[in-house]
Amino acid sequence: MLSVGELVAHGPLELRAIAGASGLGRTVTVPRIQKPGLALTGWPEQLHPSRVLVIGGTEIDYLADNIVARTAGINTILASGPACVVVCRGLEAPPALRQATEEQGVPLLVSALVTADFIAAVTAWMQDRLAPSRDQHGVLLDVLGIGVLLLGKSGIGKSETALDLVVRGHRLVADDVIQLRRQGAAVTGAPAGILGHHMEIRGLGIINIKDLFGVSAVRPAKKIELVVELHEWSATEEYDRLGFEEQYEDVLGVAVPKVRIPVRPGRNLATLVEVAARNQLLKIQGTNSAQAFRDQLHRAMEAQTLATAAALDAVE
Repeated sequence: MLSVGELVAHGPLELRAIAGASGLGRTVTVPRIQKPGLALTGWPEQLHPSRVLVIGGTEIDYLADNIVARTAGINTILASGPACVVVCRGLEAPPALRQATEEQGVPLLVSALVTADFIAAVTAWMQDRLAPSRDQHGVLLDVLGIGVLLLGKSGIGKSETALDLVVRGHRLVADDVIQLRRQGAAVTGAPAGILGHHMEIRGLGIINIKDLFGVSAVRPAKKIELVVELHEWSATEEYDRLGFEEQYEDVLGVAVPKVRIPVRPGRNLATLVEVAARNQLLKIQGTNSAQAFRDQLHRAMEAQTLATAAALDAVE
């Protein structure tokens, strides 16, 4: 959640409270604003609680020119339970609106921004602040432009594999703890807190990838486009050898393509992860190697069947 006080403290919005300051602790739960519209005439159906309600020049003029409807309009918009009311363009708020917001403890804010600019700025900021998020144990890399999230139990070799990929020229985003954030249909990851671009390598300790390999070896954030799960090889488990069936990992409600790579001595994990990223890049561009092979095999089998049938007909 986001408090109205945090809105006021966000400098780019150029907000100041002129009434209802006792309600600065009220919370915004939805990253969308609303305009009063027909609610000023007493029609409340379009209004929703806990949102930022924005008033521009048109609404101010309406409240000033319609003395009889003014009280009904103000009562209607405040009855919907907005998080706050914002007057844009630095306009003077009607005294009746000031009084009503003060009495009901609804913050009345004024922004110097024009209405369109304020709506764009506050919506983008609220979407970022209210986006679903969580911390994830793993390693996030940029491999050939594909955001690859390495998962697996502790000690299986995630960091060592990531270090090998960095040595090959790929970029590290975060190691150990990754801050995931969903924005729309995409999930991005970034380093958590002071971890930054540090890695823990058993036997070496904590190393700084940026200092060791340069600024081109790291990046601050990356959209996650492929999940690679490392797990110990088991002779009793069946592994995908053809790649016909797509697997997905649920990451904050987004289905992200996933591959499972068994770990055993002699397997070059960095090479396998890099090839998985290349294959995912091909899929994004519309080429699925496994499906193309299957289609080619089916055509060959059909051709062989037709040829056999034709030979049998000739013998008869």
